[in-house]
Amino acid sequence: MSIKIKTTDTNKPNGTGLARIIKATHCSAKGMKAAYKEESAFRQETWLLVASLPLSIILAQSIAQWALLVGSVLLILVIELINSAIEALTDRVSTEHHLLSGRAKDMASAAVTLTLLISSLIWIAAAVEWFNTIT
Repeated sequence: MSIKIKTTDTNKPNGTGLARIIKATHCSAKGMKAAYKEESAFRQETWLLVASLPLSIILAQSIAQWALLVGSVLLILVIELINSAIEALTDRVSTEHHLLSGRAKDMASAAVTLTLLISSLIWIAAAVEWFNTIT
């Protein structure tokens, strides 16, 4: 004799289906709004995205290259959001100096720096390619 156990997702705090997608979108918007309001680095990188959009259209030699240029700047914002979340959570636990808290913050900051480096390399490569086509 086998017993079938009915499993449902009704106990999920964010719901299921379309309702979950709507709630998740709302939470994402709140997170981006909070990051923009509270984090100067996120504001700066948001404006970097805004400024880079017209330049990406000029530099891009293909749709794929355009996506890579814009995507690399969006990736900076993604990693900055993660960095900010780690910093906020660490500060919520304790604002006292602790070796592990400092290490977590430093590692998250290093991730942002590496992402900036990756994006810079992509933009430099696209600029060199663009320059070679006009000369």
